[in-house]
Amino acid sequence: MPRRRSPWIAAALAVVALAGCGSSSLDSASHGAPPAPPSTRPAQSVAPPPRTAAQTQALPGPAGAASSAAPAPVRGTALAALAALPVKGRAPRTGYQRELFGQAWSDVDRNGCDTRNDVLRRDLTAYVVRTGTRGCLVLRGTLHDPYTGTTIAFLRGQSTSGRVQIDHVVALSDAWQKGAQQLSYERRTAFANDPLNLLAVDGPTNQRKGDGDAATWLPPQRAYRCAYVARQVAVKQRYRLWVTAAEREAITRVLRSCTGQALPVTRAIPLGGGRVESGPEPAATARAPVALAAPPRQGARDPRFDTCRAAKAAGYGPYASGQDPEYEWYQDRDHDGLVCE
Repeated sequence: MPRRRSPWIAAALAVVALAGCGSSSLDSASHGAPPAPPSTRPAQSVAPPPRTAAQTQALPGPAGAASSAAPAPVRGTALAALAALPVKGRAPRTGYQRELFGQAWSDVDRNGCDTRNDVLRRDLTAYVVRTGTRGCLVLRGTLHDPYTGTTIAFLRGQSTSGRVQIDHVVALSDAWQKGAQQLSYERRTAFANDPLNLLAVDGPTNQRKGDGDAATWLPPQRAYRCAYVARQVAVKQRYRLWVTAAEREAITRVLRSCTGQALPVTRAIPLGGGRVESGPEPAATARAPVALAAPPRQGARDPRFDTCRAAKAAGYGPYASGQDPEYEWYQDRDHDGLVCE
């Protein structure tokens, strides 16, 4: 008895047969026509679509070149001003004396008030001035210190005044070694009393700074560093001083995080403001502050007052050694580090 095929096997054989027929029909349709020889024409190149500006900027440069050039400094920014400053080595400190920058805290703007009190009125908030001083003498106030970010209560007095000091942002000694030796005495006096170069700051922090430049010292509060180095650049630009290579690199590193940082703008500091508190009237012998026209002789005295008594009657003093430049104007007879107390 013949063996019957499985219906599944029969179906599979039918599919194979149909596939074979299809193949034969295709072969017979092209039967008798030789295969076309391969084309000898060169392949036509198809031009790629034009690149966008973003794609063009993303293309790599030649070997060894940076993938993208650093943007040029924007005019009016601290970076642009820094790029224009000359770069030289530090000159010797030989011959430097504080007196070569004029009498400390002179009244160079002729507003009837010394520079120290001008800056205190500008930088302190909620300050109190003493009556009878034409709105000049600051007795107390509050400082929001830019160097540390802390709030300091200023109180004028022999043991408290030093908590707030007036910093030369570009130190006098640093300026002396970077071009100020070539300035006239009058120009150096203006430099030492220019509000652009002065800030009321935390006293101990100012002492730690010393005469360091940006390569050796920056404010502990990082958020203020851009404004700080921009002020240094503005001062050196105004007085045509130079920077060292290390100093320029340090300032550049700071400004990379704030490329649009503008140079600071200075304005005149008016007298008065704040609250007025009663106090002794100025002595009749007191003279208006004057700016000296020539370097002071060794042991020069306060150009405004003949004696400590006159200075105290006008509300000035005491002056502490190492804290107040006025200390050098008077003789410390009891050697306690204070004069006009």
